Amino acid sequence: MSGDVLNYGLIVNPIAGLGGAVGLKGTDGPGTVAEALNRGATPRSGERVRRAFAGVADRAPRTVVRAAPGELGAAWLEGLDLDVLPLPPFEFSGTARDTRTVSRALTGCDLVVFGGGDGTARDVTGSLGREHAVLGIPCGVKMHSGVFAVSPEAAGAILSDLVTSPDRISWDDEAEVMDIDEAALRAGRLTPRLFGLARVPVSRTRMQASKGGPSTLAPDALAGAAREIVDSMSDDILYVIGPGTSAGGVLTALDEVPSILGIDAVRDGKIVARDATAEELESLAADIPVRIVLGVTGQQGFLLGRGNQQISPSLIARAGRDGLIVLASEDKLATLAQPRLWVDTGDPGLDQALSGYLRVKTGRGRETMMRVGTS
Repeated sequence: MSGDVLNYGLIVNPIAGLGGAVGLKGTDGPGTVAEALNRGATPRSGERVRRAFAGVADRAPRTVVRAAPGELGAAWLEGLDLDVLPLPPFEFSGTARDTRTVSRALTGCDLVVFGGGDGTARDVTGSLGREHAVLGIPCGVKMHSGVFAVSPEAAGAILSDLVTSPDRISWDDEAEVMDIDEAALRAGRLTPRLFGLARVPVSRTRMQASKGGPSTLAPDALAGAAREIVDSMSDDILYVIGPGTSAGGVLTALDEVPSILGIDAVRDGKIVARDATAEELESLAADIPVRIVLGVTGQQGFLLGRGNQQISPSLIARAGRDGLIVLASEDKLATLAQPRLWVDTGDPGLDQALSGYLRVKTGRGRETMMRVGTS
């Protein structure tokens, strides 16, 4: 870091995460933004960035932030007790070129903060170079990179500590920047690739790990756990089945084919929705109790907020912590970067309500207690 005054740079990708709730699994590629908006999606990244910087304003007021103009940055900091220095306006293209343009303009900052997903991380770090420090505020759909805080509030705490208690922060010069082929993802193929390494701050449990590869562990044990869940299912309860092979095993046990990378719903032992949107799930759950079946993201440990934004905060609140049914192999739990699970629902109050301890099914008749954290 340079000098006595810490200067942050800020870039916001205003369309990051736009397709999550409506089942598009991202907003890369031609036509996906228009399709997301046509399906009723609402932008979320700016609000999440504001949550992070509201924490900075509370803990480290008058922090200097050089921000991209308008909705690319400065607009989301209006009214906060921060010294915001907007960059000169330029003609927005509405593409990744905007991110790259702003990134190059922020090379003199001590730390460049960005709100987005893996694609934004790739654009920012590719433009800045490996020697520049970055921190991601998680706003995308599936975030595999190790450059993100676990939540907006965690990002705000890191940024505040850098100003007020820098001795609490260490640095990692080899955080992985990953990205996926969203077209392949929509077709049901998960193909993450390593695109580079970046320098990021490290603060206790506030940074997420890079996502690990596919599990090779204990399929028979998880199949037994899935069958046990099916055997205990009650009529007139809506079971929302999250993405991934672990949760999808419940549908396999019902002799159905899971969406794997989408959200399915079951009632009375039958699928009532495949690859459902948040609106569809809300409608199906309007008059009945809800249970939510989830897997655990490899190495990162996320239950909610990474790749399953179709499960809305209101639906999660109705299910409550006792209504979450989690499956994971013992080996996956043992190889998590941190010995806990994470939730990032978009509602900080709900995240707090979900914190505590949760039973995770690891096999037929086998469970492990895991702590659920929020930041």
